[in-house]
Amino acid sequence: MNKMNKFGTLSVVPLIAASVLLSACSTFQSQPSSPEPAPSVVSTATEAPPQVTAKMAAARQQLSQMVALQDRLYRVAGPLLINNADLCRTQARNLLGFTAKNKYSYPGEFSDAAAAVLNYSDRLEVATVLAGSGAARAGLRKGDILIAADGKLLPVGVNAETEAAAVLGPLVGNNKFLNLTVQRGGANQQLRVPVTRACAFKIDIGNSDNVNAYSDGQRVMITRGMVNFAQSDDAIAYVLAKDIAHNVLGHAATTKQAYTVGGIIDNLIAVRPDLSMLIGTAGVKPMPQELDAAADNLSLYMVARAGYNVAGARAFWQRLSTQYPASVLNGYTANHPAVSYRLSVIDKTVSAIRSKQASSQPLLP
Repeated sequence: MNKMNKFGTLSVVPLIAASVLLSACSTFQSQPSSPEPAPSVVSTATEAPPQVTAKMAAARQQLSQMVALQDRLYRVAGPLLINNADLCRTQARNLLGFTAKNKYSYPGEFSDAAAAVLNYSDRLEVATVLAGSGAARAGLRKGDILIAADGKLLPVGVNAETEAAAVLGPLVGNNKFLNLTVQRGGANQQLRVPVTRACAFKIDIGNSDNVNAYSDGQRVMITRGMVNFAQSDDAIAYVLAKDIAHNVLGHAATTKQAYTVGGIIDNLIAVRPDLSMLIGTAGVKPMPQELDAAADNLSLYMVARAGYNVAGARAFWQRLSTQYPASVLNGYTANHPAVSYRLSVIDKTVSAIRSKQASSQPLLP
């Protein structure tokens, strides 16, 4: 993760914005006492388990869906971030290679949902492990409870993520290994976890159905609508890699769009985003074709180096531009309108990559 309160640059990605405060409403009912108690017996009311309200049930369903999407995005992103560390130049960092959360990672009724659906408590628990990372090689598993790092107890409770960052950040930055104590199956285990060198971009899922993706120089966000449109892992990788490439090439700064796009990302990672912000183009200017084409070229090399199939890239981007043309102002093509120019560059890049693969040459743009 980019921000240290997320355990490194990618390591934890919030599905619900921490600043959004929602109130949870649980209804308790008491059991009636006996209608004719004996004089010598004191009757007491016993509280029943909390009743699941419609609001709580909806939160549980929404959280389940968002976590599933985020897990998929994280899984697809793993090889792109790890296998392209050298192409990410100065944006490569040492990462933990896993995400960790507790029930307080989610506000209001989503805290209840995290406890009910994900079985989270006040302790930080491994949520996902980045495929190919040192954490995966060391045997860290989803559901492991974090106890200590290099002998330092890790915090619990409301501010555990932020406080743990103060412990984990320096350890990851200054060492090649992290000695983790985790609780698994009720017993503590010691794991020696190699840190992972990877592209240091935070990956987010956007809580909206418009078919788009955004990058602000530090983050990449794909909307729920884009994930559903893309369908395949290869297609999701095309979109992720394209915005990773925009970040590597500094295009948000070049186009002076970092602030505008950053605001969109901040909004759409919220549990209840303000979708009125997506009316029209949301202030996003079309990407110049030369910059777009440069990102297409670099992204396809990233896709190939990550083990995904570049052959379907042209068909995917063409399908996207056909179904969501530039006239759909909150869609991807409106922000990246030079479709014909981009497709010609994609054709040349795919041909070059195939040639290099056939002759076992390094996949370098």
